[in-house]
Amino acid sequence: MSEKPIDWRGSSLKDLKDDNIFTPAARKEAGHQLDLVQSGLEPDDWKPFDVIGAETKEIRINLDDGWFRVMYVAKFPEAVYVLHCFKKKTTSTSKHDQDITTTRYKAVVQERNKK
Repeated sequence: MSEKPIDWRGSSLKDLKDDNIFTPAARKEAGHQLDLVQSGLEPDDWKPFDVIGAETKEIRINLDDGWFRVMYVAKFPEAVYVLHCFKKKTTSTSKHDQDITTTRYKAVVQERNKK
């Protein structure tokens, strides 16, 4: 099976590459986990985040220097859509981060419906 391409939404790729958000270790781990998803496998540590949209998932990267999250949806055949990448500051996901992810998810669905 060939790997699905990643479709980075909004600032997700820029945020992942931003040293003020993702540490080098977190970035490397995020890349590894996204490789698994692109190959059709599950990430090592994830949870469903259906409050955003059906089959939206959260990759959980918990390191000594912080908690990092990559929100994505991989249910569509054409791509893995990375919706949002961020560093968590509390145990719950902030409304701000949920809103960003929801807006980007809805945009993906809308674009797909136009095709």
